[in-house]
Amino acid sequence: MRTLVLLAVALLMPSDVLGPAPQAASPRSFLGFDRNDYPGDAALPILRKSFSFSGYWLGFPPGEKVNSWHGKRALMQSAGFGFLLLYTGPESRQLKSVSLAAARARSDAQKASSSAKSEGFPSGSIIFLDIEEGGRLPQSYHAYIRAFGDELERSGFRAGVYCSGLVDDEGDGHTIITSDDIRNHLDGQEIPYWVYNDSCPPSPGCIAPQDPSPPSTSGIAYAAVWQFVRSPRDTDSAVHCTGYAANGNCYVALDTARQWHLDLDIATSPDPSQPH
Repeated sequence: MRTLVLLAVALLMPSDVLGPAPQAASPRSFLGFDRNDYPGDAALPILRKSFSFSGYWLGFPPGEKVNSWHGKRALMQSAGFGFLLLYTGPESRQLKSVSLAAARARSDAQKASSSAKSEGFPSGSIIFLDIEEGGRLPQSYHAYIRAFGDELERSGFRAGVYCSGLVDDEGDGHTIITSDDIRNHLDGQEIPYWVYNDSCPPSPGCIAPQDPSPPSTSGIAYAAVWQFVRSPRDTDSAVHCTGYAANGNCYVALDTARQWHLDLDIATSPDPSQPH
């Protein structure tokens, strides 16, 4: 009986007497890196001390004729890394028409999914289409993005995009952000966005924060991943940023020999490409 009375009193007491309700923990963010060249097997235990995940190219990185990441998934996974899967998108000038863009997208998506399967990535993994150019994209590129995503889905994978989150001045008072431009052409389809914005602020510059801010700090509220450092430093967008080496590259503190210059990323997951 005494227990029941005490319980009834507690239920009737105002919340300020009982004390504040426990607050839900803030979602955690995770730090990662990416680069065109695989840093080498010996680098993994060193980089793993700072990073939860790494970019992983499924095809040739931009401007390259070889992919040094090929065959490294199992070793990286055993070291504890999550992954950001990447596949290089074309340049706008290579997409001569909407129909040709769609045909190329289907071919590229088949190559990307085939590579993901051969590397052992599970069905449902997210493959980020690497779009290097900023500003407003032509209609042919939007057709490419839609067709790339559709073909990946038929192959058992999901599409995301890596693109600019920087404000691009189009003149006459008009501006555009590439991620917004892409989002506005997907007819309501939601995909993960990995955006780059290396301006300071919002970027903290070339540092590896122990408690990183969420990707939405990039200025793109819907971003799943934020690349806040590009290495070497962009002389326009990152001109006010600190922490870079004299040669313009970004190195982590544990890399005392400065062997691996890195792009730095923040994500809402320690394994951003994992199936959902």
